[in-house]
Amino acid sequence: MTSWLLRGVVMSIVQIAARFILGAFIISSPLSKTPATWVTIAIVIVVAIVWGGIDGIRDAKAHSDPDDYEDLTVRWLKAGLLAGFVSCLVSYIVGTAGWLNGIGQASFPIEIIAGTSFVALLVFVPAFFGVSMGRIIIRREQRKAEEAAEAQTTQLPVAS
Repeated sequence: MTSWLLRGVVMSIVQIAARFILGAFIISSPLSKTPATWVTIAIVIVVAIVWGGIDGIRDAKAHSDPDDYEDLTVRWLKAGLLAGFVSCLVSYIVGTAGWLNGIGQASFPIEIIAGTSFVALLVFVPAFFGVSMGRIIIRREQRKAEEAAEAQTTQLPVAS
């Protein structure tokens, strides 16, 4: 399974679970929709940041030169688009079939176009932020190690 497909499927499951939980919460407590919405969005964002950070750390450790880094931008963009499309399609089907009425009330074109776009950005932007932070952390460690090695070589006593 390609890396973007795995990320897209897992993020679809996370997004679908978040929407199901949000839908059930809205049905049971309609006046608390806003806090529940923010919590579910935050969960999706945190998962994307953490996984993106892990990708960034792995990539920075594998390539010492930033010019050799893998293109994680396209990987996470594809994953976000897949997650958006699958989660919106499943949520629309479940919501209109009457299994969970609070999950989606938009028409099919709106759900697919606007929902997919929103979820794609909800996955892509935090994941890319995580990738960047992971790379920065590893690059900082690599620079400190280089400076320490350089300082050791310059402090060696000169034999006469």
